[in-house]
Amino acid sequence: MEEAKTSRINATALRAYIMLAVLGLIWIYFHWATPGNTFLTARNLSNLMTQMSVTGIIAVGMLMVIVSGNIDLSVGSVVGFAGGIAAFLMTTWGFGLPVAIIAAILVGVAVGVFQGSLTAYLNIPAFIVTLGGLLAWRGAVKWLLGGNTIPVADETFKAIGNANIPATVGWVLAGIAVLAVIYSAYRRANSVQQYGLGEANYKGELLKAIIPAGAVIAFIAVMNAWQGVPVPVLIMLAVALLGAFLTNSTVFGRYLYAIGGNPDAARLSGINDKRNILKVYALLGALTGVASLIFTARVGSAAPDAGVLKELDAIAACVIGGASLMGGRGTIFGACLGALIMASLDNGMSLLNVRDFMQDIIKGSILVAAVGLDMAGRKQT
Repeated sequence: MEEAKTSRINATALRAYIMLAVLGLIWIYFHWATPGNTFLTARNLSNLMTQMSVTGIIAVGMLMVIVSGNIDLSVGSVVGFAGGIAAFLMTTWGFGLPVAIIAAILVGVAVGVFQGSLTAYLNIPAFIVTLGGLLAWRGAVKWLLGGNTIPVADETFKAIGNANIPATVGWVLAGIAVLAVIYSAYRRANSVQQYGLGEANYKGELLKAIIPAGAVIAFIAVMNAWQGVPVPVLIMLAVALLGAFLTNSTVFGRYLYAIGGNPDAARLSGINDKRNILKVYALLGALTGVASLIFTARVGSAAPDAGVLKELDAIAACVIGGASLMGGRGTIFGACLGALIMASLDNGMSLLNVRDFMQDIIKGSILVAAVGLDMAGRKQT
């Protein structure tokens, strides 16, 4: 049992290293290929991180749904619908920003609860439920907006998708993050001794903490070299930390992996799979509502085609990051890394003026290849 668990951990770590290497190669190639070597400049990296924020937030929720052995194809349409609700409330009905924010998130949660109920309690396949949702909620957006684009004039709302935090605040957050990394390393070393598993290796754990601490400092330095950390990126990082906590440190997270890994065994062991599936869809809905606010604020308007294909970007991010569409496997870090890879491809191909149809072909091919590699890996194990 322990050997199998260690093997899975090693395989997950190996895949993460491979994906980091792939990301590095993508960045090096685009920096070399783009005119003026503009890809790895602070300005473009800031834009890149902002571009990935919507996909990254959705991917966190999508990862948990996929881990449970389900799928959601409707999130792109829900992004458009929830964002349209927020814009409509502010521009047509004159409500303030707090009401618009709450309404968008509640719409996402309501959609998630509705679709999760159909999947969990009526046993309708998630693929069919959310495929219907993809069409239905897109139709709802078109009805709500009357087929028109609604511009949003509220500068505070638009700041959600376009503002940057001051450099000083960025460094304060970096200091807090580094202290958290060091404290986490200390706790890991201390727990080894506390549970009688050996001597506490404080030096070794602190050495391991150098890489994440250095990554935090480098990230803040690059973002501050342009205009500071973008607000959407800060929101995405907060969502990613929340997702990592839920999947790694809560009973709910362990239940999701159990349900996705072997639903029959999970049910026989006393896990309420229906309730947990409903919860994870509601959580994805809430995160989709947050993503809709960032998306609408960033473009400064709500449009009938807002969020088109965002569901495929999120699913591709999860699969590229190591999640299995069969359920039971995947990490938040991998999903965010996959989202960064997808955003890097979008950004780099746009800088190279690659035609839209070719970008779609390339991204679709990468998704199929990632799923193929996952299935090949399962056959070997």
